[in-house]
Amino acid sequence: MSIESPLWEVFIRGQHGTAHRHVGSLHASDAETAMNNARDVYTRRNEGLSIWVVPSNQIIASSPSQKGSMFDPSQGKIYRHPSFYDIPKVVKKI
Repeated sequence: MSIESPLWEVFIRGQHGTAHRHVGSLHASDAETAMNNARDVYTRRNEGLSIWVVPSNQIIASSPSQKGSMFDPSQGKIYRHPSFYDIPKVVKKI
């Protein structure tokens, strides 16, 4: 019986991007091995600028079934929308 290594999620920031993007998953025994394997597997063509590896079991995500209870409260906060404010005529550009 073999023990499977933990699963890691891999995020890459591309040469021309400003945000990291999820590119896949891999198994590795530790963070250093996960980082090295991510580099070898996901940046073979020198497309990466930065790599993040995160243990899959450390990611907490909302469920699509919770959409209403998770996001509805923001609808009642109209002050977050710039359309709520009157812009003075002296302001030419925002």
